This record gives sequence, C-alpha cells and structure tokens, in this order.
Amino acid sequence: MGLFGPLKPLTRAEDEGKTLAKTLSWPHLMALGIGGIIGTGIYTLTGVGAGLAGPGLIISFAIAGLVCAFAALAYTEMSTLIPAAGSAYTYTYSAIGEVAAWVVGWALILEYSLACSTVAVGWSAHLVGWLEAAGIHLPALLLSGPYAGGLVNLPAVVVALAVMGLLLIGARESATINIILVVIKLVALGAFIVLGLPAIQAGNYDPFLPFGFFAHEIGGEKFGVMAAAAIVFFAFFGFDAVSTSAEEAKNPGRDLTIGILGSMAVSTVIYMLVAAVAVGALNFKDIAGSGEPLPHVLRGLGHDLIATLVAWAAIVALPSVILVFMYGQSRIFFVMARDGLLPSAIAKVNAKGSPALITLITGVVIALVAGFVPLKRIAELSNAGTLIAFVAVALSMIVLRRRFPDLPRTFKVPLYWAVGPLAIAGCVFIFSSLPKESQLFTLIWMGIGLVVYFLYGHSHSRLRKEGK
Repeated sequence: MGLFGPLKPLTRAEDEGKTLAKTLSWPHLMALGIGGIIGTGIYTLTGVGAGLAGPGLIISFAIAGLVCAFAALAYTEMSTLIPAAGSAYTYTYSAIGEVAAWVVGWALILEYSLACSTVAVGWSAHLVGWLEAAGIHLPALLLSGPYAGGLVNLPAVVVALAVMGLLLIGARESATINIILVVIKLVALGAFIVLGLPAIQAGNYDPFLPFGFFAHEIGGEKFGVMAAAAIVFFAFFGFDAVSTSAEEAKNPGRDLTIGILGSMAVSTVIYMLVAAVAVGALNFKDIAGSGEPLPHVLRGLGHDLIATLVAWAAIVALPSVILVFMYGQSRIFFVMARDGLLPSAIAKVNAKGSPALITLITGVVIALVAGFVPLKRIAELSNAGTLIAFVAVALSMIVLRRRFPDLPRTFKVPLYWAVGPLAIAGCVFIFSSLPKESQLFTLIWMGIGLVVYFLYGHSHSRLRKEGK
C-alpha cells in the first residue's frame, strides 16, 4: 500500500479474455508514434505559433521538443520495465498509487478524447475547403454544431466513426494502414521543405523575437516564445500513444525503445525544418492569419499545384492522427476497466485480441463530441492533460529507480536524477505558460475526476478487493 492507495504489482497475470494479442513490431510502433506526432499540430499550429512568437517559433518547437524528449526517455524506460497496456496510468499505479493513477488516467481522457475530436473537426474543415474550391457545396447545417448555428458537423462524425471501424478490424491491420498514411505525410512535408528552402530570406528572421521569450499578456492573450511553446506542444505528444501498445508489442524491450525514441527524433527534426522554412520564406504575420499555413506558404511562392497536393495530403493522412489517439484512448479505458476503476464488463477482447466494445464506446463518444461540442482552445486543454501525464511518468521513473534499483531494465535513462527533474520542471514551466482559463478548466476537470473515483472506482478497485 502506497501513500496514494494500493500499488499495482510490476508484473501480474491477467484473466483469460482480458489480455491483448501481441501483434506489433517496431516498424508499426515507430509509425504509430510518427502518425500521432506529425499531424494537426504541424499542419495548423505552425501559423498559430508564428503569430505568438514570430520567427522565434523555431525556438518554441525546440523547447517543446526538448521537454518531450526528456519525457520520452522516461516513457521508454517505464514501458520496457512494465510492458503492459495503460501508459502513464499503469506506470503511476505501480510507482505512486491508485489515486494518483486515477488522476493521470482522467487527465489522459482529456488529452486523447479532445485531441481526437479536434483532429476530426480540423479534417472536416480541410475537406469542406477543398470541396468548396471544387464547386461542391454541402448544406451549412451539416458542417457545424449548434454552437455555430448548424445542426451537426457531419464530416467530423463520419471520419471519427470510420477510424473506429478500422480499429475494430484489429491493431495490426490498423497499424499497417497507418504506415501508409505516415509515408504520405512525410512526402508532403519533404516537398514543402525542398521547395521552401531556396526561398528563405534572411530579412524574414528579423526581428527574431518580436514578442520576447517569456509568456506575457497583450490584449488578454499570451505572446512570446514560451506562449507559442505551450501551444505547439500539442504538436509533439503522440509518442506516448506508443507506450499504450506495450502489451501488444512482440519484443517490448526492442520495439518500444525504437518506437518511442525513433518517432520523437524523426518528428523533432522535421518540425524544426518546417518551422525554419515557413517563417523564413514568408513574413510571420502573413503565416499567422492562415488556417492552413503550409499550403499558404507554397501558394505565396507560386507553387499552387504542390500547395494543393500538400493540402490533399492533410486530408488523406490526418485520419492517422485520429487513429493513434483513439487507439491510445481505448487502451487507457480498457486497462482502467480491467483494474475495476471503470465497469469491468467492458474490459473484454474479441477473437483478434482487440478490445472491441470499449473501442466502439470510445469511437461513438469522440464522434459525438466532434459533431456537437464547441472545442475552443482545444490545444491548450489537451496539452494540460498531457503535461500532467508526463510529470507522472517522470516521477514514477525516479520513484522506481530509488525503490528497485536492481531491477533489470532493457532501457535505462542516462543521468535519470537529472533527466527526470528536468522533464518535470519543463512541463510545469509550459503549464504556467498556458492561458489561465485552461489552467482553471484543468483543475475543475481533475476535481470532477476525483468525485467519480470516490463514488465508483474506490469501492470497485480490483486491488482493494484483493487486499493489496
């Protein structure tokens, strides 16, 4: 029993019918990570970040990537030490205790579900924009929810349900299709970098920090490098979804290490290059006003055809982001239900070893949110949930290093006594740079989660019933 309730054993046997099939290898996991990281963030938040930091957006991406790199190291050690589904929730349960694990699981709901719905809405906007440019106009009532004077955002609902159907087919099949979508995205971003590099003008980088480094309010909105970092941080998380697949990895020690660290390394390099090209080829003020910054830059350089193809790549490949986050969300729900903190009846797997019922429930909920609920400041809210999870994983890594220093670890974080605290400090710093409204909403969400836990999870906990 820990300070925050019972501790889950680092290894334990699960009941038959409640374990996931081992079907994934490192190419699937690395593509899963890249699929989650390279998506809505780079395609849309480049413009938002440029408006908040100017050319300093390059530093914003570097800072967000550095903090995520520290967190990724901790995730890699924990996922190989505890190769079970559940990601940050499971690690916290084993290292800190049940109550803390519930808070982290509740935060991951905020991260995955809202991010999933946001990408679905973003995909809908890209699709509708392309259709209207082609002269095809859909009824306005079916393009937005009641909050915007419509009835339902039907394209967002359809894409969410389509991804859900893909996940129901099986994890391996979904991961294989995800690899194809990831290749499409990488080719599109590669084309943007190659065409944009020759157009870079040094004058566009001056002044490099028009709004300074630290986050500060101007007209009620935070500006500065750190303010942009707090937003573009959304563009990096996705590698944590790889750790949710630990139970399905064929060779966890090798596959998870390559999947997590490999996807972070590739994505960070691409983000730095894309940001440098975007703010170097056009003035950041021109980019800030665009909802599709990369095609906007290409059109400004006279590459209309390639701009259309890059926009098309977003339409075709953004569902891979929904796939990754929906996959992660379903696995979090699955493990929480298996532990009794949610109704255990939904923690069942089908003949292919996939949690079909919980995937169905997750997909429907995400589709409803995407179709009917306004998602203002969604990036900040999703980031808040992610930051809580990252802090928990880094802290769990430190706790288990001190408590069980001699446990065999396939991957060990170098200088863990420095990397762990740096990950925690970086996340706290970024959280402090978020808008106050987002910080307040996060605290309210956590309070609601604790109420749910003490009304249901506390009395139904599997470990508490077992007296551990």
